[in-house]
Amino acid sequence: MKKALIIIFSILGVFVLIGAGGIFYMTNGLESGASMPISPVDLAKIDDGTYPGIYNGGRWTNEVEVIVTDHQIAQINVLKTVGIETPDVTNAIINSVIQKQNTTVNTVSGATVTSKAYLKAIENALSQ
Repeated sequence: MKKALIIIFSILGVFVLIGAGGIFYMTNGLESGASMPISPVDLAKIDDGTYPGIYNGGRWTNEVEVIVTDHQIAQINVLKTVGIETPDVTNAIINSVIQKQNTTVNTVSGATVTSKAYLKAIENALSQ
């Protein structure tokens, strides 16, 4: 009986640790990502070319390349993304940036941090 209780409590302890680790992973960087400022870019100062950009924000880490032609954003390619793949959010943000020709676009409702992570990677690419 005593041995069975030790095993049960050990298993429960492992589940508690796994749950706490999962919660930490899911929320780590959430607040700083939501409040992260996104700066506008001046495309008039950017020559034609392909510019790599990275944002490292834990589970919101991603890497993009921005192709500039005639001082306009012609294309944005996602090279690497960490975490849950969100193609709807990714496409919405990329299309908004290309349409507005800047990083000062609205984030996708319910995916603020994911949106800002992509915007910051794009900003980083164009701010080099």
